[in-house]
Amino acid sequence: MPTPKRPRRTAERILEVTLDLFNAFGEPNVSTTLISAELKISPGNLYYHYPAKDELVNALFGRYEAELSELLAAADNVRNVEDAWLFFHMLFELIWKHRFLYRDLNDLLFKNRKLETHFQALLAAKEQAMRQLLSGLHLGGALKMELREAAPTANAMVVVVSYWLSYEYVRDPRHALEPDRAGAALMRGAFHALSLLLPYLEPASKDHLYQLAGQYQSQQSHP
Repeated sequence: MPTPKRPRRTAERILEVTLDLFNAFGEPNVSTTLISAELKISPGNLYYHYPAKDELVNALFGRYEAELSELLAAADNVRNVEDAWLFFHMLFELIWKHRFLYRDLNDLLFKNRKLETHFQALLAAKEQAMRQLLSGLHLGGALKMELREAAPTANAMVVVVSYWLSYEYVRDPRHALEPDRAGAALMRGAFHALSLLLPYLEPASKDHLYQLAGQYQSQQSHP
């Protein structure tokens, strides 16, 4: 007889629902009253676990920070365009999962000192990961780049990764961050970040990058 599933802890359920609401409506537009109503629990029960809205934001950011740190460590293993494509797609998937952070980034940083300091560290970690990725592609023979070109290229890739969803939002404010738009948005982001390497990629690797992007775009057009 299968063991019955244990009910999820209230604190975990609160974070899951809060993440969904923040992603759907933006953190500034979601109150703790709305969160407790969505969960069908009393505001007092919510405050017992998270006494302030900032604590919800910080808890969700902590999860994102841990997942991102684990993923960025994989940049050191990239040796070819296919590895890089997978890495960037996973990176954009993670950002999409926590897209409220990027949707309302300036507002959150202004209000939350912890996010202000930790996001600066994350930017540095992203840039280091991009440099490792470039080095790995060079070692794998996919990329030819002078050492002096690596730092500005890595920085440009971080800018794309960090602000791609803002660009998508400006292009189509009413629909860009809806779940059914995720696949196409992530593909465009991954390709745009990697397109910064086109001047440096070996011909076969350049062709393979276009092929990967084309295959993914075709899958999105014909589910």
